[in-house]
Amino acid sequence: MELHNGKLDRLALNMKEIIRNSGYPYENIIFLCIGSDRSIGDSLGPLVGTMLKEHQVPYRVYGTLEKPVHAFNLEETLKEINKKFKKPLIFSVDACLGEQNQVGDVFLKEGPLVPGKALKKILPEVGDFHIVGMVNYIDPLPTMQFLNDTRLYTVMNLAKRIVNIIIEASN
Repeated sequence: MELHNGKLDRLALNMKEIIRNSGYPYENIIFLCIGSDRSIGDSLGPLVGTMLKEHQVPYRVYGTLEKPVHAFNLEETLKEINKKFKKPLIFSVDACLGEQNQVGDVFLKEGPLVPGKALKKILPEVGDFHIVGMVNYIDPLPTMQFLNDTRLYTVMNLAKRIVNIIIEASN
């Protein structure tokens, strides 16, 4: 479950390189934190967004516990972002489900995130890069059950790790 610092440092370095090589000013770099505070497993994004704002990162942050970005307002939020910014660099952040041995892992991947995929929801792809935290694993039971049965401890630890990666990358 516990990720050793080597992997976190590597992810932070990768993110720092992506940001540096993009040539974007901080105000055109957006962290779009997706999820809902109404489900523990799905609250990773809003928790990360809230913690990023509390740490006053130099980037734009959308999606907090106060104002979550979720299935019902994602398209509207994307329109708002596209109105305010000309081609911003977007990192989308979300919870995901995977294999049992991956629970607690953080992944930084190039390309857009496909939110709601595990729940068979059709939502727009978002982000130039995406960060996902593996909050739980998939089993034969209905997928929604796994987001609801996720431990808050796991989600909080993942949120702290992701925030540390982003803070490291901004230094």
